[in-house]
Amino acid sequence: MATATETPPQLPHHKVKLKKLGQRSCNEKDAKGKFCGGHLKRWFYESDVREQECGDMVKAWGAGVEVYRCEHCKTLYLPNAAESRGLNVAGSGQTSVFGLTVPGKGK
Repeated sequence: MATATETPPQLPHHKVKLKKLGQRSCNEKDAKGKFCGGHLKRWFYESDVREQECGDMVKAWGAGVEVYRCEHCKTLYLPNAAESRGLNVAGSGQTSVFGLTVPGKGK
């Protein structure tokens, strides 16, 4: 896989980019220079029918790789190595500005 400073290897049928720290929306530009802005969603490509026909990702990276895909332009994003794997895809969230605290669920 690619490190934080290099570009990831491109696949024949997919555009691949590296996700920035905290990035949640697509930063791909169209032909007019406008940002796509689509949400990045975790993509389980093993169960995708069209990807099974193509087979690029399984050939290149194998099964079970963490990949995000733009919901509009379908650009693929590899996770940033600096982000921890235990966090929610949407980010760690913010502390409430209203002073509300909700106790955690006990086991």
